[in-house]
Amino acid sequence: MAAIPEQEKAHHLRQLLQEASYAYYALDQPIMEDAVYDQLYRELATLEADYPDLITPDSPTQRVGERPASQFVSVTHGTPLYSLENAFSWSDMVAWRDRWQRYWRSNQGDLPEDRSYGCELKIDGAALALTYENGCLVRGATRGDGITGEDITSNVRTIRSIPLRLNLREPPPLLEIRGEAFLPLDVFHQINRDRQDQGDPLFANPRNATAGTLRQLDSQIVSQRQLDFFAYTLHGPKGFLLSLETQIQCLEALKQMGFRVNPHWQHCSTLEVIQAYYDRWQTDRLSLPYLTDGVVIKLNAMHLQEGLGFTQKFPRWAIAWKYEPEQAITQVLNISVNVGRTGALTPVAELKPVQLAGTTVARATLHNGDRLAQLDLHIGDTVVIHKAGEIIPEVLRVFPELRPQDACSFQLPDHCPECHEPVVQPKDEAVSRCINTDCPAIVRGAIVHWVSRDALDIDGMGEKLVRQLVVTGLVHTPADLYGLTLEELAGLERMGQKSAANVFNAIDRSRERPWSRVLYGLGIRHVGVVNAQLLSETFPSAPSLAQAEQGAIAQIHGIGPEIAQSVYQWFRIPRHQHLIQSLEKAGLTLATASPGLSQTPEIDPTLRGKTFVITGTLPTLSRDEAKNLIQNHGGNVSDSVSKKTNYLVVGEKAGSKLKKATTLGITCLNETELLEMLR
Repeated sequence: MAAIPEQEKAHHLRQLLQEASYAYYALDQPIMEDAVYDQLYRELATLEADYPDLITPDSPTQRVGERPASQFVSVTHGTPLYSLENAFSWSDMVAWRDRWQRYWRSNQGDLPEDRSYGCELKIDGAALALTYENGCLVRGATRGDGITGEDITSNVRTIRSIPLRLNLREPPPLLEIRGEAFLPLDVFHQINRDRQDQGDPLFANPRNATAGTLRQLDSQIVSQRQLDFFAYTLHGPKGFLLSLETQIQCLEALKQMGFRVNPHWQHCSTLEVIQAYYDRWQTDRLSLPYLTDGVVIKLNAMHLQEGLGFTQKFPRWAIAWKYEPEQAITQVLNISVNVGRTGALTPVAELKPVQLAGTTVARATLHNGDRLAQLDLHIGDTVVIHKAGEIIPEVLRVFPELRPQDACSFQLPDHCPECHEPVVQPKDEAVSRCINTDCPAIVRGAIVHWVSRDALDIDGMGEKLVRQLVVTGLVHTPADLYGLTLEELAGLERMGQKSAANVFNAIDRSRERPWSRVLYGLGIRHVGVVNAQLLSETFPSAPSLAQAEQGAIAQIHGIGPEIAQSVYQWFRIPRHQHLIQSLEKAGLTLATASPGLSQTPEIDPTLRGKTFVITGTLPTLSRDEAKNLIQNHGGNVSDSVSKKTNYLVVGEKAGSKLKKATTLGITCLNETELLEMLR
């Protein structure tokens, strides 16, 4: 049937507008003035309003206007949307190169001649997966956990640098494009200015603002935020991809399809050339209109990428070389002291707020008294701070020459700031501790640990609620939780009847947790999740463990004398014996279902029998994360280096443990090598 004039006109208008968008966003070569584009757009919108049957999914007018969504639907990625392994130094890069080459030789044979790389800037935003059917955008999804994301198609359609129809004459039936959504810095600052005027909380950084925007239920709000997008890879039928032999060719193909591709990519022949590229952009990135937190290095040849494949978490053929952590200068306004679950006193610098690595920082850890003395820190000092592992703010350096005359020195208190009892510093420890078991901070810490996910997993029982329970005197020990009434919970501040009922039921359900989880929840020093499981396998009840001799505990494979001593002494303290009795009366599970049968899932035995010590600040893992990772693979983590230590995991600013390990000939690993061992 011949096209009626309105259909033909609408078709031509859509074609003109799509060509203009392609020239503007993909080629950076505008072919018409904004006013002309706006006039054509209004003409098309009017035509579609008069003839709704003319509206097509790829029409530029359909970028905004859907009803707000009630929720997002989960979708499974056809190809997992993997994150990248991180490198933080030249040695990390060399280790990565050696790993992929070693893997290739083992599985594919001789290395090919072309071992070059494609390097791109790592945009600090949110990853998206875009699905096109016969050239038309049908779905946009978030990364999620890499396997499952959220369908945010209505929001993705508002991003004008994402084409609604591919610029391909014969598109394949199915094509998926991956890339990064981000907020340009000028847009981000304007959004925060508007939010400040309206009294709304400010976004911490463009990355958080991008992620929050993409999850808005109202796509019209998303449209107003003016998100942008860079494409960096594609997945599709093998026949379609055959002509694309390199990563660089893929970028060119994406540009031809209508996508915006970051223009600062570079073909690098060696790691030395990559180093120069990295060094250049570590400085030049400051002049870019968007944030980049590193460079992405990919093997350029597609057959190399295909042959190397993926680990369980990362592609073997790519890595992200992150920029060195940012540093900032600020002033110390005060020094406070936190008291932890074990009674450890941690000094914290209260700072004049400063922007650091995209967030506002007002507090920084000083670790312990020894570190405080080493820095010779005074209240009023000007200091340099950075983020250890890009996560935890810490004071790096003090400028004594800038110290004001009225600056005050600071010493850790000899009495606990929470309970005012004397503190002690155990021999061979840098940490001062409060040893008053009735100290509110220690009680709060014990309860927070008890309700945590790996212990009794009591949903809805957060730190604020725990603080209320302790302050009001309703709870002194974990056993007291099981005597709480619904009325007592509902009477707490900001606790309605429904919330109180949810917490009450969660407490009741926790009675069913297995003995190993209860044992971990007791908070015995040095007893982590895996150690609790090992102990519960040999001693399937609380009485059997309480009556065990220290030597018998130490004989358990993976436990050792230090943990054995801690467990043995814990069960000898009367108040702990009373706690066990109270938990039994409350109906907690203090024995496995049958002797010798563990109710907990099996752990990965990769590191069974190996003892690790961790020193320094690791690039991406916190100390607790690294410890849990090792324990979840069957390993044991100790606080001190000895002849029985198998591996020392070394991070930045490694201390005396590294020197001792070297003297004893103990194998030292960096974070990357540890993760590779686990894989």
